[in-house]
Amino acid sequence: MRSLPQQMSPRRSRRARRGAHAAVTTAAVLAAVALLAGCAGGVRAEQSTGGFAQGDYGITVIPPGERVPAPDLSGKTLSRGQASLADFAGKTVLVDIWGSWCVPCREEVDDLVSARRQLPADSVAFLGINIRDDQSAAVAFEERNHVTWPSLYDPSGSLLLGFRDSLTAAAIPTTYVIDTDGNVAARMLDKQTAETFVDVVTDVQAGTGG
Repeated sequence: MRSLPQQMSPRRSRRARRGAHAAVTTAAVLAAVALLAGCAGGVRAEQSTGGFAQGDYGITVIPPGERVPAPDLSGKTLSRGQASLADFAGKTVLVDIWGSWCVPCREEVDDLVSARRQLPADSVAFLGINIRDDQSAAVAFEERNHVTWPSLYDPSGSLLLGFRDSLTAAAIPTTYVIDTDGNVAARMLDKQTAETFVDVVTDVQAGTGG
């Protein structure tokens, strides 16, 4: 008599589905990391679309009426604490994506520190996202360069997937400005000067971006 083919047990079926889901998630993270495989260098943002104000220095500012909510940025920090974008609700937040291995990031850090000193702490916050890095090297980098704001430790770069609905990060350094309503207001590609950071944040606060 011909035997019937064996059916997969419910337990094995659930394991297979979980495995497939994990594979899809891993592939998405790897795709994001691939985009950030190298530092930016002379990078210019894409052509202006959707009414975005596109500058010549990799700066894109979104008009207030066209902004979308920032992703939920939260997790462990380099100092092994916890931080979240939600901690700074009601403030304009400069979000810097960096790695201690990235030459433009190392060249830019003094300008970030200078901008932090120039911008009012009562209305502006800084938050870093450290990617693809050794934690000890990243902590040493922050201490050496007098970085005072928290950085989320995100070695996989998975937090950056949340920016797919607004302005994606094509390389690092990339810097975002989140407005007081929690929306993505601007993106700066490649290293920038302290003056540029201050100007973009000030324009966003004044509601003149775009």
